Amino acid sequence: MVKAIVVLRSQLDPSTVVAPSRRKRQVALVRALRARAAAAQTGVLDLLARRRAQGLVADAVPLWVVNAVAVVAQPSVIAELAARPEVREIGPDRTVQAPPSTVASSNLAAPVEPNVAAVNAPALWSLGLTGQGAVVATMDTGVDGSHPDLTATWRGGSNSWYDPNGEHPAVPTDVNGHGTATMGALVGGSAGGTSIGVAPGAKWIAVKIFNDRGSTTTSRIHLGFQWLLDPDGNPATPDAPDVVNNSWSGAVGGCNLDFQPDLRNLRAAGILPVFSAGNYGPDPSTVLSPANNPEALAVGAVDDAGVIDPSSSRGPSACDQTVAPRLTAPGVGVRTTDLYGGYRDASGTSLAAPHVAGVLALLLGAFPDLGADRQQSALESTAVDLGELGPDNAYGYGRVDALAAYQWLSTAPDFSVVASPSEARTVPGGGVTYTISIAGVNGFAGDVALALGGLSATQATWAITPAVVAGGTGSAQVALTTAPKIAAGTHPLTLTATSGGLSRTAVVLLVVTAPPDFGLAATPTSASVVAGSSAGHTIGVTGLNGFTGTVAMSLGGLPDSVGTASFSPSVVVGSGSVSLSIATSGSAPPGTYALTVTGTSGSTSHSTGITLVVTPAPDFSVTISPSSATVLRGGTTTYTVSTSAVGGLTGAVALSTAGLPTGSSASFTPNPVSASGASTLRVSTTSRTPRGTFTILITGTSGSVVHQATATLVVR
Repeated sequence: MVKAIVVLRSQLDPSTVVAPSRRKRQVALVRALRARAAAAQTGVLDLLARRRAQGLVADAVPLWVVNAVAVVAQPSVIAELAARPEVREIGPDRTVQAPPSTVASSNLAAPVEPNVAAVNAPALWSLGLTGQGAVVATMDTGVDGSHPDLTATWRGGSNSWYDPNGEHPAVPTDVNGHGTATMGALVGGSAGGTSIGVAPGAKWIAVKIFNDRGSTTTSRIHLGFQWLLDPDGNPATPDAPDVVNNSWSGAVGGCNLDFQPDLRNLRAAGILPVFSAGNYGPDPSTVLSPANNPEALAVGAVDDAGVIDPSSSRGPSACDQTVAPRLTAPGVGVRTTDLYGGYRDASGTSLAAPHVAGVLALLLGAFPDLGADRQQSALESTAVDLGELGPDNAYGYGRVDALAAYQWLSTAPDFSVVASPSEARTVPGGGVTYTISIAGVNGFAGDVALALGGLSATQATWAITPAVVAGGTGSAQVALTTAPKIAAGTHPLTLTATSGGLSRTAVVLLVVTAPPDFGLAATPTSASVVAGSSAGHTIGVTGLNGFTGTVAMSLGGLPDSVGTASFSPSVVVGSGSVSLSIATSGSAPPGTYALTVTGTSGSTSHSTGITLVVTPAPDFSVTISPSSATVLRGGTTTYTVSTSAVGGLTGAVALSTAGLPTGSSASFTPNPVSASGASTLRVSTTSRTPRGTFTILITGTSGSVVHQATATLVVR
């Protein structure tokens, strides 16, 4: 069995879901995602149900969050799914390992935690903003819900804990400790004598994506993101979290976009996906996916003095070459919660990310309707610049500062940029159009210059009209034409909007598909027939990349002396099959004939080879010896009649004679004779048999096949 993720071609553009508030957008988005998946997945699910009944499918899990289906099936079923027109792509259901649980735990008391002070969280506490009213979530190894610093802030109920592995279905549990440590840095209280969490007034929920052995799969992570958007399974109740922390990464280097649809949908719902940048530094380009996806907010680790941790992953992002990580936060020697009510001093970007998620929870207590882009702008615009001047690939925009972000949201003019559609498709040489919308905030009225990145001049040309949106609010069109030789695939494009010292980006996808085409296949590829009979083949036509044309069939390589061919039907529209019948003549020369089936649609043609093997028809030969015999009247003479099978004849041959002189008789022993055998012909004469020379005709008959031989009888 093969584990795979079957992604449907029909994908919802989340930017098209509009609602007056963040909560109402969540409700509308979940409903739209569920409806799209329900409509698009019917054919695939029906096929999987039929194949499951045949024992070819072990599991099939619909994923509405990305309009995909996680399947465990035989390779033949995977190939069958890949040929369906509604399927966009099929990828592996990869295994992902949980981050290691860092540093041993300790129950010893510690002083007031400097990491919490370093992000200026107490300044917002003094304003009455401790995260109350906000719900935070983690996707991790679980949470020890019995810990005294966490038990009181669990939201509780069936919509506040999810274990897609099925090991702990009802009670928050963690046998690893990593998830408990990240949750402590996020919302931990002061039961241990110090304040350890950035947003102690927030409620928490959690997804245990990693099983008790510390691993998970692509499909279970999709299920986790899906649950976060609709924990109770009722789209009418907006019970999604306000913040999601992800202190994990995949194991695949470079840019992997498996989870980009999930992250895009979270952002559309007003949930900013916070990710740990990873602990693979100090080499460049070590921020792994999905933290390096444009939709993620990657966080690196610094010590309490603001110095980058050597192991903190560095940028740039392999997905769009932008700065990564985006922010940094304390992640060295952080005191946090551990299993069994204990505490630990832990290090790594896994601890840095919850600081940023916690700051977001504080801000959302004051600004509950902030969109994800605005949240990110507030954090990046006000971060404490560290390292090189300005954003860099070690510190990002700098260390997160809760108070500065709060003040910025309260007063700073700014603007947001939204691009739609989020994904546009074209063939090489084709064109697409995107709309960029600029909206001013807090009285912003500056001119915004627009630019596009992500493609070279050899891949495409584009024009932005207008190139500058005046007055801080308005829209522009990006008309993009791809080059005829651009590679098929998904190309992330970054639309950058700049005004003075402000720079905001939006990411869209350009999906270049191969031109509409078709494939041709013959079953069987070889047929063996007896001369005079017919061979049958099925020719399958598979439409590719939306092909809907008419394919006309023809056959080449068949000599007229061998036979004739016919197709039924002679054309196929889009996808389908035809029957090819080759009728051989009874006199067709035996041999092997290489034939070519060709399908033609306009200027496009494809061919596939088949082999016709013609064997002789079942037959036999008859011979007699001696060719002449002499007998005296009243005497007897004998001949030997031999038969030889030709072309696999297996039936018996019946023998008879004609042409005997009067007064004589003949008998065969045996009669009939096997296809390859011999019989003795005894000819007896009498005194009344005339003298002379006579020609005897011996006839062999097997079914409809008749052959004859002659011999001479001399009577004296």
